[in-house]
Amino acid sequence: MKKILLTLLMGLMLVTPSFSQIQRPKLIVGLVVDQMRWDYLYYYYNQYRSNGLRRLVDNGFSFENTLINYVPTVTAIGHSSIYTGSVPALTGIAGNNFYMNGKPVYCCDDSTVTSVGSNSKEGMMSPRNLWATGIGDVLKIATDYRSKVIGIALKDRAAILPAGHAADAAYWWDQSAGHFITSTYYMKQLPEWVVRTNKLVQEKPGTNVKTSVPGVTKTFQLAEAAVENEQLGQDSITDLLAVSVSSTDAIGHTYGTRGKENYDVFMELDRQVADFLDFLDKKVGKGNYLLFLSADHGGAHNHNLMTEHKIPGGGLNLYKNLKPIEIELEKELGFAPVIKDENAGRIYLNHEGIAKSSKTLAEVKKAVCKKLQENENILYAVDYENVLATSIPQPIREMIVNGYNKKRSGDIYYVPKAGWENVDDAPTYKGTTHAEWNPYDAHIPFILYGWNVKHGQTSAQAHITDIAPTICAMMHIQMPNSCVGTSLSDYLK
Repeated sequence: MKKILLTLLMGLMLVTPSFSQIQRPKLIVGLVVDQMRWDYLYYYYNQYRSNGLRRLVDNGFSFENTLINYVPTVTAIGHSSIYTGSVPALTGIAGNNFYMNGKPVYCCDDSTVTSVGSNSKEGMMSPRNLWATGIGDVLKIATDYRSKVIGIALKDRAAILPAGHAADAAYWWDQSAGHFITSTYYMKQLPEWVVRTNKLVQEKPGTNVKTSVPGVTKTFQLAEAAVENEQLGQDSITDLLAVSVSSTDAIGHTYGTRGKENYDVFMELDRQVADFLDFLDKKVGKGNYLLFLSADHGGAHNHNLMTEHKIPGGGLNLYKNLKPIEIELEKELGFAPVIKDENAGRIYLNHEGIAKSSKTLAEVKKAVCKKLQENENILYAVDYENVLATSIPQPIREMIVNGYNKKRSGDIYYVPKAGWENVDDAPTYKGTTHAEWNPYDAHIPFILYGWNVKHGQTSAQAHITDIAPTICAMMHIQMPNSCVGTSLSDYLK
């Protein structure tokens, strides 16, 4: 009888599958560098140190042709799309600023919460305007909410949107207080370790750290303190730290994509990345963390620099040049104002005025599009609702559709000539901006480094929306709930 039972037991052992624990890194680190053009990986390559950004290029896997697949290409959308794998049409984040129910709002506005760490209004922020889940949310769900998720940046939107809804914390810089804060969405008081770190990074209230090179340093100081004090990556449950570097964007806007200021901020970024990787090696362990580097958007070269070298470009300066257009429209259509607002290529019409006028919405849209296209530097002005029926090149048409949120994006989108952004048209203008479909705004880096990543690169086309599903596939967890991207993890095999 014993022999029979033993035989049956051995038989069951042979047919029963062998279960092993899912392998995941101890820590996922998302590093998003605001306004980092893809070509900065190579433009400054010879100046980067071997253990900083070059370490990622030389040892990580680079998706060299990663493109943003929506417009406008701006900060809030970029950060939300990286972590949700989705587009404004589905995330609700239609820009840094947009309209909700006819009223202008900032992407992270939340009047139901208050600042924690200061008495200002700069902490009245949360992710509630974001409709989609992100990497942090699905990681939380997959681990029964045992993972820790923290977002850190100087910009509030760059900390809040990547961290997602279920995050343990998001910390951002309060200029009026001169240190990092959070909101009551996350907690009632700052942890003691944040208070201690704030004493180290404290600036005189009112100092604009976001436009300074030291802003990069302060961001990584808080990131390292978070790993140390929150014990991120210190147990068997995978954690997520979402870090965004904001100073690179502010400096690019002010000084452009070339020159000493831009060089200095990227050299400081390189130094901080080198120190941070060394820190992670010691604290979490080499091969125990997965880091990805990307950007929320790129940036156009200064148009005066371009024309100096006979490359076409210029400044639309619609802040000034919309006024004569508006005057002509008012005369033609019989009510005022016709245009309520313009923001990052989107035109918001005065629907209340239209309703009281003798004109239909379709008639007003047609008139506004026609008037905008009279500007020789605007190629197309299209009714958002009728984009698919217009003769715009297919790739741009698809980007407009992906970026159109029916409830928040407005009525009309315009596409300028290459080299033209909505900036100052003065010959003394030195800065730049971003928002367009063109590669200088839409071509971004995407490098994976660390856990289960071999060195290599591919020039196959990828999209910003592929980042989240790639990370989730590597983790063997479900992608975020509005994800439209495709995992690129097969390239790592």
